[in-house]
Amino acid sequence: MSTKANRYAHQLMDARNHARLLPPLSASDELSLEDGYDIGKRILDASIGQGEVAVGRKLGFANRIISPKYGVNEAINMPIWSHIFESTVRYAEGNRGIQSLDGAMQPRVEPEVVFKLATTPAPDATMDELADCIEWMAHGFEIAICPFPDWKFEAVDAISAFGLHGTLIIGEPHVLSTATRRNLGDILANSSVSLSCCTEDAMTLCAAGFGSDVLGSPLHALWHLHQQLQNQTQFDPLTAGEIVTTGTWTDAYPVQAGQTWVTAFSGIALPGLTVSFV
Repeated sequence: MSTKANRYAHQLMDARNHARLLPPLSASDELSLEDGYDIGKRILDASIGQGEVAVGRKLGFANRIISPKYGVNEAINMPIWSHIFESTVRYAEGNRGIQSLDGAMQPRVEPEVVFKLATTPAPDATMDELADCIEWMAHGFEIAICPFPDWKFEAVDAISAFGLHGTLIIGEPHVLSTATRRNLGDILANSSVSLSCCTEDAMTLCAAGFGSDVLGSPLHALWHLHQQLQNQTQFDPLTAGEIVTTGTWTDAYPVQAGQTWVTAFSGIALPGLTVSFV
């Protein structure tokens, strides 16, 4: 797999750099999920070699309601993850931003909750102990991109292709109090978000999503990633300072230049985001 993984990694990086679509890897080769992470590791190493700085991870397909809609021959029914980089993370001052779509392949928007770790969790950390490791949480828009035509792919393709990560736009971080950490899983599970699209002519409510759909709670999604990494020794475990975006609360919606996307939360003291695309 070594030579093949390198070849696929360079194909995917070239497609990303030139905003060019390519057939899913799975269409012409039998690949396991482990092969996908092997390709992802080659992409990580090559990216770092080119000067990129890995600053955290993203979870994909963590929404138990939405994820089975994806996959051609087999529904995607388990989360995947990939690295995010300093160059692909932005902060929206005042929870408002403008984002260029230049070079973004088939972009879609996903409303998520983002955590930053203040301390490194123990390998056997419980969810409560993991919550104690979090410095802040924030609302974020993951701008997912896809190099495969019509967003048709299998799980291994998504893993290989940067986890479909394009850009993460993070709103105002909220430092967690002791009381919030103690109840974080339940607070997030019982919260909801609305996602709306605005154009010059109208504002349309596109979706509502619930924290409980994200593996029961975004905190549980973080714990799931932490546990998975214990078995993927080719990758570093979660460490202090990392940013982790935990998966979309709604389906991923196509975005176009000229649109403004807006979110609002209920059940949690997180402000919504307003991002205009150009």
